[in-house]
Amino acid sequence: MMTEQAGPLELVSHVVGAEQAGFDFSVISDHSFPWLESQGHAPYAWSVLGAAAQATTRIPLMTYVTCPTFRYHPAVVAQKAATVQILSRGRFRLGLGSGENLNEHIVGAGWPAAHVRLEMLEEAVGIIRKMFGGVCVSCHGAHYDVENAKLWDLPEELPPIGIAVSGPRSCALAGRLGDLLIATEPKAELLRQFDAHGGAGKPRIGQLPVCYDPDRAAAVARAHDQFRWALGGWRVNGELPGPAGFEQASRHTRPEDVAESIPCGDEVDEFVAAVRPYVEAGFTEVALVQIGGDRQVAFLEWAEAKLLPALRNL
Repeated sequence: MMTEQAGPLELVSHVVGAEQAGFDFSVISDHSFPWLESQGHAPYAWSVLGAAAQATTRIPLMTYVTCPTFRYHPAVVAQKAATVQILSRGRFRLGLGSGENLNEHIVGAGWPAAHVRLEMLEEAVGIIRKMFGGVCVSCHGAHYDVENAKLWDLPEELPPIGIAVSGPRSCALAGRLGDLLIATEPKAELLRQFDAHGGAGKPRIGQLPVCYDPDRAAAVARAHDQFRWALGGWRVNGELPGPAGFEQASRHTRPEDVAESIPCGDEVDEFVAAVRPYVEAGFTEVALVQIGGDRQVAFLEWAEAKLLPALRNL
């Protein structure tokens, strides 16, 4: 459920379709802005999750990812996560990350250096864990104050916490404090660093953008129009404050550049080949991000008939 490319009603219908198609899990991005204006959407992810929890019965739900350090206070994130876990009857996982300026700038809190953002994330995870304990929490840390906070509605099974990683520091944090790892590249080194700091045996989830269309040229054009920002890498993507910045940063990215990085069209083997590096690196799950909100239904139908059976043979 990519909130940047579809409205709230459509996102709920998409996850219902994914459940019917046989997907093993679902994720939702948590944005206040799209990456590019051509994507055109940014509904509130947590409202969509509540609706999705009621509209589905089997498919797991997950934030992919929420930043608990700027737009949201970590104590509020803990309350939201506990509530969605109850509404989904135990199907929710809380994916967390240090965020992007694109989304977090709206509260006017500034955008500190990456190492400070990781310090804030670590403190936030600690607060969420304390809140999940069901006790009254008061603490005063380097970045957050919590005063007499308590979760009055706790699920029987607490939601696992996933932490997004991109380098050694975040891998160490995820290994120590997370229940699972989230990454956007099939780098085995990230998993080794995760394991070295306590992540051994824990799930690890990768992300792969794809662009299905029977007309490959149309798929490439759509991927270039809506997803060329992704080729900039997270050192760039975490820093830019709005769609105009991503338009400027990706102005020289060509359609053929996008097609080299993102499987486009309807050749099953090409999609399978793009997933294989994640399997070989040791990832246990892969989130497929279909580009284009108006092509989700067609993608789900094709995936059910052709793609998912092929991927299950990997």
